[in-house]
Amino acid sequence: MSSGGRILADALSFLVINVSRIGDTLLATPAIRAIARAYPGARIDALCHPKRADILKHLPSIRRVGAITKHTALARGWLPGRRYDYALVYGFDGALVHYGLRAAKKVVAFHQASEALDQRLHRAVEVPAFQSEHSVLQLLRLPAALGIEPAGLRLDYRVTQEERARAKGRLERDAPYGCRPLIGLQVASFPTKSYRDWPVERFADLCDRILGQWTRAHFLIYGGAEERARTNWLGERLGPRATLYAGLCLRETAAVMSLTDLFVGVDTGPTHMMSAFDVPLVGLYHCHAPSRLIGALDHPCFYPIDHPRPYPCATDVPMAEIPVETVLAGVLRALADHPPSATAS
Repeated sequence: MSSGGRILADALSFLVINVSRIGDTLLATPAIRAIARAYPGARIDALCHPKRADILKHLPSIRRVGAITKHTALARGWLPGRRYDYALVYGFDGALVHYGLRAAKKVVAFHQASEALDQRLHRAVEVPAFQSEHSVLQLLRLPAALGIEPAGLRLDYRVTQEERARAKGRLERDAPYGCRPLIGLQVASFPTKSYRDWPVERFADLCDRILGQWTRAHFLIYGGAEERARTNWLGERLGPRATLYAGLCLRETAAVMSLTDLFVGVDTGPTHMMSAFDVPLVGLYHCHAPSRLIGALDHPCFYPIDHPRPYPCATDVPMAEIPVETVLAGVLRALADHPPSATAS
């Protein structure tokens, strides 16, 4: 404590609660970095969905990462005393906000559905109009309510040296010697956002056209269990020109992604993850959520491909309206601006 009884800045403690999918977990990392920059000696812990905790591991701004859900939150934080000075709670789940109120002296959150709950918050932050600003800027509103300025808008993810070494060995084993460029493909979003998916047949056509100009190109196909039918089809279609990495765990996939020459993907979690790496990123965006609202920020080599229809549009507008030629032009521009020899590990 200082002589005036105020808490020293380097003694402050923050808890960030963000229970969400991969993309939304990553989109909050600039907010966490802003807190760390404003209070360099502060202790910052984070709680997120059990399946997303790995995303935040090894970030220098976070001391400890843990898991929480709206169900486990009900049983936590009932011991006397509050461990944190501040809790920033993302989302609109009352159970998580109530846990934040038990765990921290002061809680910052967006306006909740309950006026009584809002009155207990240290700061109840106004929710901006739907898709009126980029998602990163929206999430930065919580630290801004404490007077904390942004410290950059780029998403943050860290690959360890051990993970990078294993990924390099994996690529040396799986990709034919001398193949360049190594191009990662994310061909599907998750089922509730399937309107973002570009037809997998278009991905196959795109790969054929890339091979027409880069004859030694090799494709790495990412994905999870939900899109296995699509990734398996594309892997069989491309044959020895591709390696199927669908099914790798999150951190293994990220380590491989960080060592590639180019990424082409639809708007989903792994595409957000790619925005943390200095690898050319060609992202495909639906007109319901264009790149200006969800695309990579502060990225040195971002090549967004937006749907030709103007925003806003309905979610039933097909992504097939994005021509292969448009995506190919973005790919060739990215490879011309950042030749594989310059980005290869």
